Amino acid sequence: MLPRFFRSSKRSFKSLSEQEILALAIASEEDDARIYRAYADQLKAAYPASAQVLEDMAEVENTHRKSLIEIHRQRFGERIPLIRREHVQGFYERKPDWLRMNLSLEAVRQEAETMEEQAYRFYVEAAKQTSDASTRQLLGDLALAEQGHEDIARMLGDKHTPEGVKDAEDDTARRQFVLTYVQPGLAGLMDGSVSTLAPIFAAAFATQDTWQTFLVGLSASVGAGISMGFTEAAHDDGKISGRGSPIKRGLACGIMTTLGGLGHALPYLIPQFWTATITAVVIVFFELWAIAFIQNRYMETPFLRAAFQVVVGGGLVLAAGILIGNG
Repeated sequence: MLPRFFRSSKRSFKSLSEQEILALAIASEEDDARIYRAYADQLKAAYPASAQVLEDMAEVENTHRKSLIEIHRQRFGERIPLIRREHVQGFYERKPDWLRMNLSLEAVRQEAETMEEQAYRFYVEAAKQTSDASTRQLLGDLALAEQGHEDIARMLGDKHTPEGVKDAEDDTARRQFVLTYVQPGLAGLMDGSVSTLAPIFAAAFATQDTWQTFLVGLSASVGAGISMGFTEAAHDDGKISGRGSPIKRGLACGIMTTLGGLGHALPYLIPQFWTATITAVVIVFFELWAIAFIQNRYMETPFLRAAFQVVVGGGLVLAAGILIGNG
């Protein structure tokens, strides 16, 4: 009873016949060609040169498929068994289309390299289970071809994406990352770090109750995060501005706003007032430094100017909160 209960619905790789191995290889090459074309369609508008590389990779996979079908026809006839990677234990898997959408250019390149590495391992193991000389030779050749696909991709890249084009595509990807994540996240971090200084430190010096101060800081941070997130998401749909998905921008802005406020609210979980306040002030310093660093790193703002602007602005808000709390 127990063996039947734990029995897998998938076949073990070692149990496959030579015909089934060939059928599995044919189906896998078909799937990989479709995946490369799907990637190419995603990248065509923004990265036409890299899209062409993937189109060429799909053609290579089709060549492999034709070779496999030919040897299957010679050995086993026209009927190819229906067996796919999801039917076999431990066989490398491919993500469905909806999990591969909206990948970055670098993520697509990495995914393609992983696909070829996995295909190489499959052909190596498949060749070990094959006794027919011609089939074994083909599988070995395909293993070498898959192993060399990284070099093929590089050669195709040299053909379709010379250095200047690659640099331009990388610049486009970086700019999209900045527009979709960095700008909204930075706006949120600045709002959360600076705008919550006054209410948190005003509450701290007015009550000198660390728990009440923490509650004020928590409510101010979460409220600001929700407000900023919805505001950013509703600002525009990204189609005309090119700023990307409003949901991604809203999440980046809302999360960073909340984190910016929580940074100097969490120290007030410490019961001792002055210990909590000094810790919060130190954290504020690091928050302001992080804002200046991000502005310098991604917005190309001179670091000293960014630091001066942030420190002066943050210092004024902090002073206002302390003065109000002592008033």
